[in-house]
Amino acid sequence: MVKQNAREVLEQQRIKWLTDSQKTQLALEELQEALNLAAPPQRIECYDISNTQGTNSVGAMVVFEAGRPKTSEYRRFKIKTVEGPNDFASHQEVLRRRFRAVAKQASAEASAGMDVENALLNASIDALANAVDGVAEAGVGSDANPQPIASNGSGVPDAASAEQVAASSQLQHDWAMPDLIIIDGGKGQLSAAMEVLQELRIDIPTVGLAKENEEIFTPASPDPIILPRSSQGLYMVQRIRDEAHRFGITYHRKLRSDRTFKSVLDEIPGIGPKRKQALMKHFGSVRAMSAASVEDLAALDGMTRDAAEKLKEYIGRGE
Repeated sequence: MVKQNAREVLEQQRIKWLTDSQKTQLALEELQEALNLAAPPQRIECYDISNTQGTNSVGAMVVFEAGRPKTSEYRRFKIKTVEGPNDFASHQEVLRRRFRAVAKQASAEASAGMDVENALLNASIDALANAVDGVAEAGVGSDANPQPIASNGSGVPDAASAEQVAASSQLQHDWAMPDLIIIDGGKGQLSAAMEVLQELRIDIPTVGLAKENEEIFTPASPDPIILPRSSQGLYMVQRIRDEAHRFGITYHRKLRSDRTFKSVLDEIPGIGPKRKQALMKHFGSVRAMSAASVEDLAALDGMTRDAAEKLKEYIGRGE
């Protein structure tokens, strides 16, 4: 209890500290210097994996902008392709799902840019050819005057140029790209994350934060960066990492509780899908059902006294 109370006091102090804008800016500047960034990281995304012996694995993404949580852009990921306790592969799945659409849009934008360049080149060649033809015709005494090509001043037909520009302008990212990515874990988790980012051609500063000694790992160095314990930047990354862990573990516990609850109800005779849904919605846990009376259970919509008695009997036997 003393340990838990100390943690809660520390968390309250960190939250209070983060409200101080001057300290927040100082923390971002310390991170810029320590990580050799081009500017203080205004948008930071942190990723964490939670599971119990490899079951109900989930990924969590939290977003901090200007040193403060942006909860509207937090995201939870139920791990779909990984079996067992594999943090490396789980991080890779989450990052692919987060950045795959961004990579596709970047590729589409590059393709659209090439199309525009090709249109410019082809239109310029056509304009030059028409000009040469006009000069040649004038040289042999022809009365015909070559018709000018309607263009936007760069030799590209107006209609074609407008379509290309419109198509390019529609390729906008839904989310802002982070200035810094924090992976919860050490060199192994960081290396796994970098494989995906390089695969998707995402060039964003990325670090791993190992919890045991609060070491910050970077892809460029085998040795970790260890910030002073009094460092404002260290407080910042700890707060972000702890928030990612809190967000992820909350989702994981919910999935685990739902799964346990469903599996118990599935084994009780006379409890079908509708009754199970009603029980889950009203009581939320087997413990709450166990504490309820037969009358309370029977009064639930869709339940009968006989079903309530069987439910109480089964739960009591299980205990």
